[in-house]
Amino acid sequence: MTQTAHGVEFTRQPSENPKSAEERAAILANPGFGNYFTDHTAIVDYSVDADGNGGWHDARIEPYGPIVLDPSAAVFHYGQEIFEGLKAYRHADGSVWTFRPEANAARLNKSARRLALPELPAEYFLSAIRELVAADKEWVPSGDGEALYLRPFMIATEAFLGVRAAREVSFRVIASPAGNYFGGELKPVSIWISRQYARAGRGGTGDAKCGGNYAASLIAQQEAEANGCKQVLFLDQANDNAVEELGGMNVFFVLKDGSLATPALTGTILEGVTRMSVIQVAKDMGRKVAERKITLDEWRDGVASGEITEVFACGTAAVITPIGVLKDATEFIGSEDAKAGEVTMAIRERLLGIQTGAEPDTHGWLTRLA
Repeated sequence: MTQTAHGVEFTRQPSENPKSAEERAAILANPGFGNYFTDHTAIVDYSVDADGNGGWHDARIEPYGPIVLDPSAAVFHYGQEIFEGLKAYRHADGSVWTFRPEANAARLNKSARRLALPELPAEYFLSAIRELVAADKEWVPSGDGEALYLRPFMIATEAFLGVRAAREVSFRVIASPAGNYFGGELKPVSIWISRQYARAGRGGTGDAKCGGNYAASLIAQQEAEANGCKQVLFLDQANDNAVEELGGMNVFFVLKDGSLATPALTGTILEGVTRMSVIQVAKDMGRKVAERKITLDEWRDGVASGEITEVFACGTAAVITPIGVLKDATEFIGSEDAKAGEVTMAIRERLLGIQTGAEPDTHGWLTRLA
C-alpha cells in the first residue's frame, strides 16, 4: 500500500445506490443508536505468504453491504474478533472531527495481541476512518448530542478448522449516525446487580474489546432489562464483591469532598477511552481522582452515609450517564427519583464541549477528518 502525507492511500469504489438526500434527512431526523448505516465501508486485508511473512494490503472504500465468508471462517468457530468505537462530531463551522483516535488505535492493537490477531499500524487505522468519513461526511448529524458513530473491527476470515491463529484477517470500519444512547432527556438510569454472572475472569480477555466479552454479558443484561434496569453491574465475587464495570461502561463515584474514585484496572476491566478522558478532565477542574478497589459494601454504605454523593457511568456511546439506583432482588441502593449530580453534569459538559468544539482542546485530543 502507498503511504501518503496523510496516511495510507485507499482505492475508492463509490456506491451505485447511495441513500438520497431525502432518505438521509429522514434518518438523521431520528437516528437512534446503531439502527442505520452510511453508504460505504473501509477495508484493509491481511494475509501471510508462503514464507510466513504477514502484511496488510488492498486498502479500499467500498459500498456498504454483506460480507461474503466461507462457513469455516475462523471468526465463526474460534471467536477471533475485536472492535472499537469512536465518534465523529460536526463542529459549528461544518467541519468534522473525532476524539482521541490514537487511543482507540492503541487499544485495538492491545486487543489484537490478546486475541492472537495481527496488529494494525496506527496510520492505517486513522486513514481508514478519515477516508470513510470523507466518503460519507453528509451522514454526520449536527443535532445536540448527536454524532456519527464509527465502528472499526477486525475478524479472522481464513477458511479452516484447525485450532490456531488465522492467517487471513480483515479490518473494516462502518459508520452509523447516532443520537442519545439511552434515548430522550438525560436522566439517571437504574442498574441491576449481577449476582450469578461474571463478565470476565483473571487471565482472560476482560481488558480486550472483543465480542466474546459482550456475548457473555448479554444474559445478565436481559436479566437487568426484565427488572426495569438499563444496564447491569458486574462484580468480582472472589474479591469482596469489588465493583468492576457495567455491561459496556466504566463507573465513577463522586465523594463528598469533591474527589472522584473509579475501579482500578486489574486486567478484568476494559480501559475505556472515555474513562481516561474523564480522569484528565476532572483533574483539569481541580479534582482529585483515585483509581482503587471499590466494593459493593462501600457503594452501599457510602450512599447511606452521604460519603458518596453521585455515581455515573461513562463510555463512547453514551459519553456520561448519571446512575440513580443500583438494585437486585434483595436490595436497593440510591433513589429512582435522583437528579443528575452537579459534578457529573459539569464533567459531561466539559467533555462534550471539547468533543464538539465548544470548549478549547488543551490536550490535542481532536483530529480533523473532513
